[in-house]
Amino acid sequence: MSATTTDPLVAPTAETDRSKSLTAAQIAQEKEESRRAAAQARGIASKAARDSDGTTIAPVKSIWPPPYYFEDDLRRVRPYHWTYNTFCKERWRGRSLIEIFESEFRDRPAEYYRTSMEKGDIFVNGTKVGPDYILRNGDLISHTLHRHEPPVTSDPVGIIHEDDDMIVINKPSGVPVHPAGRYKFNSVLEIMKAERGQEFMPYPCNRLDRLTSGIMFVAKSVKAAEALGNQIKSRTVRKEYMARVVGEFPEGEIVCDQPILSISPKLGLNRVRAEGKAARTVFKRLAYYPPRGDAEANGQQGGVPEPTDKELSRLPAEEGDESNGKPWVNKRGYSIVRCLPVTGRTHQIRVHLQYLGHPIQNDPIYANQRVWGFNLGRNDADGTVSTDEDVISRLSRMGKEEVAQAVVYHDEMLDKYEKKRAEKMTGEVCDVCATPLYSDPGMHELSLWLHSLRYEDAGGAWSYKSPLPKWALPPEGMAGPTTVGGMDELVEAVKDDNPEIHGIPGAEMERNQ
Repeated sequence: MSATTTDPLVAPTAETDRSKSLTAAQIAQEKEESRRAAAQARGIASKAARDSDGTTIAPVKSIWPPPYYFEDDLRRVRPYHWTYNTFCKERWRGRSLIEIFESEFRDRPAEYYRTSMEKGDIFVNGTKVGPDYILRNGDLISHTLHRHEPPVTSDPVGIIHEDDDMIVINKPSGVPVHPAGRYKFNSVLEIMKAERGQEFMPYPCNRLDRLTSGIMFVAKSVKAAEALGNQIKSRTVRKEYMARVVGEFPEGEIVCDQPILSISPKLGLNRVRAEGKAARTVFKRLAYYPPRGDAEANGQQGGVPEPTDKELSRLPAEEGDESNGKPWVNKRGYSIVRCLPVTGRTHQIRVHLQYLGHPIQNDPIYANQRVWGFNLGRNDADGTVSTDEDVISRLSRMGKEEVAQAVVYHDEMLDKYEKKRAEKMTGEVCDVCATPLYSDPGMHELSLWLHSLRYEDAGGAWSYKSPLPKWALPPEGMAGPTTVGGMDELVEAVKDDNPEIHGIPGAEMERNQ
């Protein structure tokens, strides 16, 4: 299997959120520039065949259809060859090819790059060149490699509504929206394209993180995307999310007005800080499910499993609150919470829930005691308990597996994940490229208990709602709500300060899946 694209030269090793901030027009422009660059790459390779005595190498051809297959409830992509192309940057001119790769692309050893150049997997202007080739202005540098994509959930991209201009989808958790990092075909837009045909051009209108599930709008044209995007920016669109959080969340409407600061754009890390940007979220508890022992004492069957000795042993005895030194032991059970973000800061709901002392139960960052310390950022707007530098340093030192393992919550799946983590590296390597092969991702890596439940026009022109995820439903043997009412009670809490989202009370045209 093989395909080609433009920039960067090496396969990204981490997911990037850059594409989520692009407008529909910018996305369309980048697609056109990418198409032109790919065509130019083919033209250069063709010219090299006529003008050069060296070995001519053309970029690998595009793949269609995508090489999907399904196994163990996961959508998988068969490994394929992929060519990355980029033109010589000004700072590269006059330097050798091997020097550029050794200094700027350090995710692989120098010997790999040298061997790839000698084999022709790294080439310039469609021609095989040696490691000592001196780069010049206008050179097209290409790198063909064997690409391994991580598997994602086999859950489909659900269709909630579709018309001539827009598709409203129910995004599955764990699937990135755009091709990014190690993900290409295992992304929402590529999955939709595979289902609808190669000519389908999707334009996403709102953004969801890879781990977040729920409602997304995918326009069929730039015009439709910009129209909805402008409406969202004007805050006349109401958004409701569902979250499963640690402990017993307070009853009633809770409004969090704490400002949010990006303390590390590189790591995508945010926190409540007084000097941050204004942010507002309304929360309301939908249900609370106590641990099994508490539930049985009240005459209920089932309940949430209590922490095991192994889980309790992870909480350092010297860290904690004034009562017992282990604050998260006191956060018994979990709550399902409705969330209305009035503003749209990055990770706003996750950060505000952390600040309130009830982080999302399986949040690998904001419920991570090894990153934030025993207090997990609760009421720490001044950063006195854990400084920004401390938090950034701790997160930077932790690998992805460590982050997932260090999540502070009490659930039976943790032990299952521990067993899988020990087998993360299978010990096998790819027969084609010698890349180390990994076992399947754990459940932590495929979901976050945060779901985009509903979007609606404040004036009542339209409303779309997705089904509740399984984790928001009552646990086996316990009673609890299985539906959610309208948004008016959440909006009422901030209608005086935010009249733009108040609109026309009760005017709804809801379309459910």
